[in-house]
Amino acid sequence: MINLEIRESAVRGARFVLEEAHDADVGQNAVQQYSLKKNENFILDVKGNAIELVLDKELDREKQKEINLLLTALDGGSPQRSGTVVIHVTVLDANDNAPVFSQSVYKASLPENSPLDTVVVTVSASDADEGVNGDVTYDFGHVSEEVKKIFSIDRKVGDIRVTGAVDYETATSFEIRVKAKDGLGLSSYAKVIISITDVNDNAPVLNLNSVLNPIPENIPPGTEVGIINVQDRDSEKNRQVSCSLQQGVPFKLVPSIKNYYSLVSTGQLDREVVSDYNITITATDEGSPPLSSSKSVQLSVADINDNPPVFEEESYSAYVSENNKAGSTLCSVAARDPDWRQNGTVVYSLLAGEVNGAPVSSYVSVNGDTGVIHAVRSFDYEQLRSFKVQVMARDNGSPPLSSNVTVSVFISDVNDNAPQILYPAPEGNSFMTELVPKAAHGGSLVSKVIAVDADSGQNAWLSYQIVKSTDPGLFTIGVHSGEIRTQRDISESDSMKQNLIVSVKDNGQPSLSATCSMYLLISDNLAEVPELKDISYDEKNSKLTSYLIIALVSVSTFFLTFIIIILGVRFCRRRKPRLLFDGAVAIPSAYLPPNYADVDGTGTLRSTYNYDAYLTTGSRTSDFKFVSSYNDNTLPADQTLRKSPSDFAFGDGDSSPEVGTKSTSIKTF
Repeated sequence: MINLEIRESAVRGARFVLEEAHDADVGQNAVQQYSLKKNENFILDVKGNAIELVLDKELDREKQKEINLLLTALDGGSPQRSGTVVIHVTVLDANDNAPVFSQSVYKASLPENSPLDTVVVTVSASDADEGVNGDVTYDFGHVSEEVKKIFSIDRKVGDIRVTGAVDYETATSFEIRVKAKDGLGLSSYAKVIISITDVNDNAPVLNLNSVLNPIPENIPPGTEVGIINVQDRDSEKNRQVSCSLQQGVPFKLVPSIKNYYSLVSTGQLDREVVSDYNITITATDEGSPPLSSSKSVQLSVADINDNPPVFEEESYSAYVSENNKAGSTLCSVAARDPDWRQNGTVVYSLLAGEVNGAPVSSYVSVNGDTGVIHAVRSFDYEQLRSFKVQVMARDNGSPPLSSNVTVSVFISDVNDNAPQILYPAPEGNSFMTELVPKAAHGGSLVSKVIAVDADSGQNAWLSYQIVKSTDPGLFTIGVHSGEIRTQRDISESDSMKQNLIVSVKDNGQPSLSATCSMYLLISDNLAEVPELKDISYDEKNSKLTSYLIIALVSVSTFFLTFIIIILGVRFCRRRKPRLLFDGAVAIPSAYLPPNYADVDGTGTLRSTYNYDAYLTTGSRTSDFKFVSSYNDNTLPADQTLRKSPSDFAFGDGDSSPEVGTKSTSIKTF
């Protein structure tokens, strides 16, 4: 046995010397030749006594680790003898084989979001060499840093594991080059393709575009107010999204192009009812389990001037007492406009109109901001009892809207008018006397005091009272009628001249009153009537002293005034024409309002009476005409008492009836 160790890396033609064979014979019988059994790798080269084994074909340990060669030595004797020897060739390994992967391409599927340390795939490579030459290690080839963050490979085993976050939306697949290397540096490569499978891990994303905000409240239904875009980063069913709105809002979603929806109004908007809408849009995908997301949209409704001002009341009433001060407040009107800002700002004004032929603005005014109505003037109940004005409330919108309301102003009466005595005429204007027959019985009507009051209601309720009389027990007066009657039968002892002072008082608070003197003559014929000038003397004598004092003061004052005027005229060196008045002066008749009417029992004058008074200056004589009596014993109404001019002389002065006649006549219609 000859043992040889030859490396498989030996090149062709390599020679290996063999020990020669020995034969005890000599000569021709000694060893003459050698032969090598036929094989694929070696041939024999014999030169003389040198024997060499020549490598004719490279060795491959991976195919044949050991080779046995049979070498035969032959002598030249006869018979020929031979000897054999086995040459055992051990092929030593050389690193002539690179690692070989079991697959050139490895494919694996990995769900996204897989946990760390998950084995994705295991690569495997084998090396035909042995020992260090066949010791294979694994590593990544040239890969990106991103791959290195997500995956790692076991150098000994070849397991590829997850070391980072796997996201389908970031990368749907990875192609990794894996290298297998033996101990002495021979290497080979394989490709690993990792497909990432999608997991429904992304909720839909809502984006609002072109939102009309605020929305005019007068937009018609079906108007597009916004566009909504929906995105889902997942794939296939996981990215199929549907959108919806909550119930109870006047809007809906209408699908448009892919992943787009239109937000459309479905009804008429009214800012005064709902001024803001908080709309929630929900998007849900079709994954398993499904994911959804919501987005809230705050939509404001823009105001349009679509509401006129509305007064709080259908009509207003104002009550004011007469003789009010100008500028006093009558009432306040208020209107509300539900619109916003200037569309809801209300301005008040008076509508043009007339009250008793005068512009309404001359009676009242209205504050444009507050609606407070003021009186422009002082009112007189006796001239105007009520009137109406129109107040307009207008907003500041464009165009402006307005509404009107009626304000009724009622003027209440104040007791500002004292009773006015129509008959007998007030003292100083006329001198009137009634004749009473001596045969008048108790309860006979002898005269009547007629008075009126320009006020109304209880302010015009008149009551009559005799405050002073010549004979207190002879005459009485009706409290409400003013009729003067005898309380008892007239006797011979009664004075012929009777003077009554009658007070007429109204029922106001405070009450106002007036007084008059009634002169009565108890006589059956005119011849018995004394001079009339004596009738009033009794009454006047008691006041003579006071009158004298007043006259003295008046004359002194007049004299001083006259002196001052003379000095002033001289100082200014100017002359003024002096006006001299002479002759008769017409004194108007007693004032009688046209609308006086007596209610039975009130004592005021009926509308069927009319009075005319004719007076002149410079005379104290009188012509009398008496009121018709309800009692047949009184004088007829058409009898007139006449006296000569000398009989009617009062005081020292004389006057002619043709020149200065003071006449009072009462006509009954």
